[in-house]
This record gives sequence, C-alpha cells and structure tokens, in this order.
Amino acid sequence: MLRFRIAVLAVPVLLSACTSMRETQPPRAASEQLLISSAVDHALDRLKLGIPPGTKIWVEAQYFDGYDQKYAVGAIRDYLLRRGGRLVADRGTADTVVEIRAGALSTNSDDMLIGFPALALPVPLVGNMQTPEMSFVKRSEDQGVAKLGLTAYDAKTGQRAPFSPAGPTYGFSTNKRWVILSLFDWTETDTLPKSADEESERSSEAAR
Repeated sequence: MLRFRIAVLAVPVLLSACTSMRETQPPRAASEQLLISSAVDHALDRLKLGIPPGTKIWVEAQYFDGYDQKYAVGAIRDYLLRRGGRLVADRGTADTVVEIRAGALSTNSDDMLIGFPALALPVPLVGNMQTPEMSFVKRSEDQGVAKLGLTAYDAKTGQRAPFSPAGPTYGFSTNKRWVILSLFDWTETDTLPKSADEESERSSEAAR
C-alpha cells in the first residue's frame, strides 16, 4: 500500500518533468533539406568539365528524379553557366545536350550511445512513462548523399561530347551532434557557412 501511494504521488512530478510543447512544423526538417542540397553542391565542386566557351547547351532533365530535385537541377544549370556554357530554351538551337540523372539524393543516419537509453516503464493508473536518457558519450550523425550523372552529346549527331565526364560524381555532407555526460553538447556541420567571427579568428591566427 505504501508503494502504491508513493507511485501516485510521483505521477504529477513525472508528468511535469516529461511534459513538452511542440509547435506546428513543416513535414520535412530544414536540416534534412540542407544536408541534401549541400551534398549536391559538394558533388558539383568535385566535377571538372572543360566546356568550350560559348557552347549552346540544352539541359535534358526528364530522367532526373529524387528529393529536392528542383534545387539539384538548378544547381547543375548554374554550374554549366559558370563553366562557360550558354543555356538555350530550345533544344533545336543547342550545340550540345547535357543529360542529367540522380543515383542518390537522400540522407543516412547513424547513432552511437555509451550510457543508458530511454526506457518505457509502467506506472499504475497512468500507463507507460518514458525515463530520461543518461549518456556518458552520445553521437548522432546525419549524412547527406548525392550521386549525380551527366552525359553530354552532340545535339545533331548524338555522339558523345569530348568533355562529357567518364562517370558519376559524388557529394557528401554531415551533421554531427555530440553529448557528453548528458550536460555538454555541440554540433559539427558542413551545411552552413562559417560565421564572420569564426572567419575573422581564422584570419588572425593565419596572420600570426
């Protein structure tokens, strides 16, 4: 009987400790979108195309499919412009067709915990209650992956263009969150630009 009374008295405390508020959110998190779009940017950074300056290019995107495909297609078009190509609105006026495709545009997740995970414990008259996680060391890693394929060919003859890449290009991005002793946490990411303060600090260190 004493145990039952203690359990009943503990319910309000547990409820207050476990209560949280959640605001309405979009169906996809911004972190996921940044991971995918950053992976696309990193893949294009690794791509080297020797496009003859002024080449009229039609971008064929009918085989391109995946999450955030509009961003990826736009990023590829921007890349071709920066490499000296000229995008045309009519395939009939193009010198070269660049056919693009996506082998991967998604994310992976991996978690590591040294400690005690959260557990569901039965509480009389209430049901299951979630215990807090106790972590000595915890790492949560999300990775964005992009596999992009580009094939360039002559718009009239259909022959492969000399500057067409030999194979696909890959790009990766990461978000890592570390938690130590359930108290100290920080995040490492390559999806956001460094702040002006961080850049200034790096410049000062380099000057020394």
